[in-house]
Amino acid sequence: MDKKDEQIIECLSEDSSLTTREISKKTRIPITTVHKRIKKLKQEGTIKKFTIELDNKKIGKAFSAIILISCDYKLLKELKKDQHQLAKELSHIPEVVSVDVVTGVTDIVVKVRMKDVEEFDTFLLKKFQKILGVDRTQSLVVMHEA
Repeated sequence: MDKKDEQIIECLSEDSSLTTREISKKTRIPITTVHKRIKKLKQEGTIKKFTIELDNKKIGKAFSAIILISCDYKLLKELKKDQHQLAKELSHIPEVVSVDVVTGVTDIVVKVRMKDVEEFDTFLLKKFQKILGVDRTQSLVVMHEA
């Protein structure tokens, strides 16, 4: 990756909806070069996907929380699953925004987003804590997102 790739990635990181023409104007890199480099970066897996940033209040998902999970390793072993497989399973839950396997007292950190605290309460008690392999959870309500 060189300076031109870095410039293109910076532009796309700021606004993934930019056209190759707009990126070309911003970076002063020829449009055909921009096009070829984006294609190459996608093929190499450097660019995994293009995404959007939503106003969560406007879509009815203003509440977010972080859930710290301790795994039940004995049960996971019986289920022939590991921490990474559990994390992947958790990532498929619609309310889940991100899942990270971490070190320390906590095994997995999950960020969820939904309408309000009542929906979160139902989600946590009736759905999330019943997932096989989840031993204990600790929830942190997000007060402000920077």
